[in-house]
Amino acid sequence: MIDDTQNAAELRRPRSKSGAGRGGRPSKEQAGEVDGRILDAARQVFLRRGFEGASIDEIAEAARSGKQTIYSRFRDKRALFTEVVTRDILARIAEFKAETPVGSTLEERLSSATATLLRWSFDADRIALMRLAIAEANRFPDLAARVSRTARDLSTKLGADLLRRSIGADELASMPAFAPERLVMTARFFLDVLVVPMMFRALFQVDLKYLEPEIDRHIEAGVTFFLAACRNDETRGSI
Repeated sequence: MIDDTQNAAELRRPRSKSGAGRGGRPSKEQAGEVDGRILDAARQVFLRRGFEGASIDEIAEAARSGKQTIYSRFRDKRALFTEVVTRDILARIAEFKAETPVGSTLEERLSSATATLLRWSFDADRIALMRLAIAEANRFPDLAARVSRTARDLSTKLGADLLRRSIGADELASMPAFAPERLVMTARFFLDVLVVPMMFRALFQVDLKYLEPEIDRHIEAGVTFFLAACRNDETRGSI
């Protein structure tokens, strides 16, 4: 384990001009690399030990850093956990980039988009971190509420973008549910029908490989149900 004496000695060691910013301070790139290394290490330790079992000492060792370096960036273990959850759940959603859905029909394009989204969501570490965040909801009520609210908002924007790229001009003209002013609400229903049920099951399924055979059947049935509701919307005025 790296102790603070060794870390302090390293901090006192002269830096080369190419490796430091003004006044001998680390450059923004270096500081960002250190932050990322700490958060990556903390993520793995929290997943392995849980919040209660994780220690700053173990995180410092995994990050090849010192406790002083960690505490200069994060007030305490709670702040570090908050940043890990925020980065790995919210930032990952915001950074998600899907290829344009493929298929000659709307059903095929929506199935393609849903399959991409579900298989991206079924990352084992991502699911494990969500489980940990839920388990610690009583300890971090504000964090749990913020993650839930923001994740819903971000995923709705993501769903709207996928629908926008899946809908052709003819389909847009004939299906009011996909009109621009209603697309956000339609995207929310799209996610609630096609993504949320499988995500909920994934949180309780220890081995995610057992869900893989069900994804295609779920998508086929879900897309049929969702589009039937959208087409019926022509006469009802709302989904």
